[in-house]
Amino acid sequence: MEGIVSSKQQQPLVFAYYVTGHGFGHATRVVEVVRHLILEGHIVHVVTAAPDFVYTSAIQSPRLFLRKELLDCGAVQCDALTVDRIASLEKYSETAVIPRETILATEVKWLQSIKADLVVSDVVPVACRAAADAGIRSVCCTNFSWDFIYAEYVVDAGSQHRSIVLQIAEDYSHCEFLIRLPGYCPMPAFRDVLDVPLVVRGLHKSRAEVRKELGVEEDVKLVIFNFGGQPAGWKLQEEFLPPGWKCVVCGGSDKEEYPPNFIKLPKDAYTPDVIAASDCMLGKIGYGTFSEAMAYKLPFVFVRRDYFNEELFLRNMLEHYHGGVEMIRRDLLTGCWQPYLERAIRLKPCYDGGVNGGEVAAGILQDTALGKNHASDKPCGARRLRDAIVLGYQLQRVNNRIIGIPDWYNVEENKLVGRSSEGSQFLREVEDFEILHGDPQGLPDTMAFLKSLADIGAGHDSKKDTDDEVREDLAAAGLFNWEEEIFVARAPGRLDVLGGIADYSGSLVLQMPIREACHVAVQKNHPSKQKLWKHAQARHHADHEKLAPILEIVSLGSELNNRGPTFDMDLSDFKDDEKPISYEAARKYFAKDPSQKWAAYVAGTIVVLMTELGVCFENSISILVSSGVPEGKGVSSSAALEVATMSAIAAAHGLNIPPRDLALLCQKVENHVVGAPCGVMDQMTSACGEANKLLAMVCQPAEVLGVVDIPSHVRFWGIDSGLRHSVGGSDYGSVRIGTYMGRKIIKSTAAGLSKGNKKDDMDKDGIELLDNEASLDYLCNLPPHRYEGVYVDKLPETITGEEFIKKYVNHEDSVTTIDPKHIYAVKAPTRHPVYENFRVEAFKALLTATTSDGQLSALGELMYQCHYSYGACGLGSDGTDRLVELVQEMQHSKASKSENGTLYGAKITGGGSGGTVCVIGKNFVGSNEQILEIQRRYHVATGFKPYVFEGSSPGAGKFGYLKIRRRNATE
Repeated sequence: MEGIVSSKQQQPLVFAYYVTGHGFGHATRVVEVVRHLILEGHIVHVVTAAPDFVYTSAIQSPRLFLRKELLDCGAVQCDALTVDRIASLEKYSETAVIPRETILATEVKWLQSIKADLVVSDVVPVACRAAADAGIRSVCCTNFSWDFIYAEYVVDAGSQHRSIVLQIAEDYSHCEFLIRLPGYCPMPAFRDVLDVPLVVRGLHKSRAEVRKELGVEEDVKLVIFNFGGQPAGWKLQEEFLPPGWKCVVCGGSDKEEYPPNFIKLPKDAYTPDVIAASDCMLGKIGYGTFSEAMAYKLPFVFVRRDYFNEELFLRNMLEHYHGGVEMIRRDLLTGCWQPYLERAIRLKPCYDGGVNGGEVAAGILQDTALGKNHASDKPCGARRLRDAIVLGYQLQRVNNRIIGIPDWYNVEENKLVGRSSEGSQFLREVEDFEILHGDPQGLPDTMAFLKSLADIGAGHDSKKDTDDEVREDLAAAGLFNWEEEIFVARAPGRLDVLGGIADYSGSLVLQMPIREACHVAVQKNHPSKQKLWKHAQARHHADHEKLAPILEIVSLGSELNNRGPTFDMDLSDFKDDEKPISYEAARKYFAKDPSQKWAAYVAGTIVVLMTELGVCFENSISILVSSGVPEGKGVSSSAALEVATMSAIAAAHGLNIPPRDLALLCQKVENHVVGAPCGVMDQMTSACGEANKLLAMVCQPAEVLGVVDIPSHVRFWGIDSGLRHSVGGSDYGSVRIGTYMGRKIIKSTAAGLSKGNKKDDMDKDGIELLDNEASLDYLCNLPPHRYEGVYVDKLPETITGEEFIKKYVNHEDSVTTIDPKHIYAVKAPTRHPVYENFRVEAFKALLTATTSDGQLSALGELMYQCHYSYGACGLGSDGTDRLVELVQEMQHSKASKSENGTLYGAKITGGGSGGTVCVIGKNFVGSNEQILEIQRRYHVATGFKPYVFEGSSPGAGKFGYLKIRRRNATE
């Protein structure tokens, strides 16, 4: 901007504008406010760490003064998408806490020297205190404050820094009021609030001018790539973009060579012009990118950042105005951009609010500097109380207890989300549905499932060419009465981090709910209203029966797993003389047709509810299943299906079943109806898990101990070996039997030793110890030193079933049956849970230890030990062994050592014999690159490209259920 002159002839005011050291977004919005102050003829001193060109490219005026100073550090990032919480706290302490007295003295002296009329902060805490000490009024202008951001860091990663949050809040309290920007977070430290529109930089050039300069034709789709810098070592490739597209890259490296369909913008390019000339943006959500995308109605494909609380509130506003599409990080790094970009350009962003926040804020600042006392147009006491409670939740929560932003806060305070409240019920419109109860929680897979429900019945897709797909479509289209309520539940799969097959031996286990989940929609109808498939109609008419309740199930995606897409039955088949049929009879019922045995996981929940809770199902039930949890990979696809189904059925029938009890009921489905022996850790994780936490539990007896925080520098992945896994296989069953045999032998040995030593007047404590071991409930209660010192030599390597029964009668496991002719391994399966419980306890303790490479190395070593113990039990596989070897090769490579390591350990998961490997590593982009390299090498070696599991999501208990009804639906 050239030739700026005052629009008013008045004595110029002097503003001292402090800008936080975090990111360009703050600097770019400050530019807009400062520009309007200078237009009014005032003098502005900007205290900033940002490069001069950010300000001088937009403001060329002798009234602008730039002073380079870093008085806070913001959030320290490992890379473009990952915040290092501990480093952020330590850096803030180094930058603003240790030199605090010097900073205050320097700033007071400087403010007095420039004769500042008003101090403005965005949002440097110490600036407010320095202004107070200098006797100058101060105002903050922001959408978030650092006490809110750091509160999470303090709780999760460094409680010794709690005083930082309190000091920041105290500094802000010296501010006279807050100019609050849209998309704001809770900010209790500020006494009063004035809301302004979006602060957005204006345009200098037209769309046509910008495209001409870039050499991009008008009919070419253009995406702007804006991450504040490209992740180090990551190569942009031509095939990342759809055919005919081009991409302009912000903040690209000067050393990087770009493909012909990528254009690197100069570092001093005026990005608002490029944003307005583009068709969509791909980047991370920060205020600058968010506000300009909103203002210029540009669809925004975003990738979430870790541990930056501001993002949640900006994302809510972006999605409310139909402007956002979330891309998962893996797809960003692997170049799977096309489906996201094509979806984005179909959006119609509809933000219609003001975009002159810079001008409005400048007017408020001018009036304040002239002596006007501003007061908000509404009382702020209630708002401050709500903000304070939210912040208090963050500061006061304890280990294993996570409290997020309460629903009532979002309802009352974040108006732009578009929610209204009546008691605890919410009514929201999502796509074609009214949501009468519950919250989709912004989960992309849930939104996609609701979209698929809306699309059902729209007609057969001619692109589908298999009989199963045609049947699936037709059956799903007529499944529901759309004018009636439908109940939807969601349950994730799980990644077995440690514990695995030791669950049935009473070991502590650590499990993480994964991002992939199963959705189940349930509707109950009076038999007279139930839509019957043609064969069911024929069956009922032939029997000349009165109307009777039936069960109809459609499983989407059945063609991927070679099973029938539909299942139906009369619910009376589950009764025997008005009583529920036995589990054995139910098991035989579902075994009649192998292609429909899958229905036992779904319909089996009804049998269990009838048997265990005495539920009487008098209405027909329609069930639609859509699972994103890959089957046979060892990530509990069956548990997710059971938990989601039972949750939806319970909701539809008004049953309030606590998550733990629901998990136990679902275990009965798998053990007794399906006939696959399993511990309860899978169902517990799916029902009780929390996103981005490890669920700690013991499964014998079933008890959830709480959640364990995953430190910010630690990340877990799952890599599928491609070998089919089944907990119902003979390997798992024989190992379980061998484990119970070993326990029985130890108990028998302990009883014999106790009896013999009593005659020899053995020490009383020694006799008591042996007596306890003679009644050993679970092998995990036997310490490794007792196992090695007393019992290891008494255990045979193997034993036949016949020999064991002859000597010990039975193995005391109600789930499995000994085959007399089978040879069972005993020593290795017995040793595994004894040492596994020790490993899990150590792993849990290490997660809370001081951050170091030694910590990660120790965690990884425990996982390696677990993996080889699985192998000793006979539950290994070539595929999982190869993946673990690739992790080791990567870990010990020269490149990893020079970079202080990225991956640290791996192990087979769940029931073993194939399935998925869990990997632990540092939480930064370099680790993702190594995971992708392992995926590539495994593909080259085996011809199979493994699926990578990353990310987490809430369990069924945290999700609750949705009650939905289609809007303006007709049958």
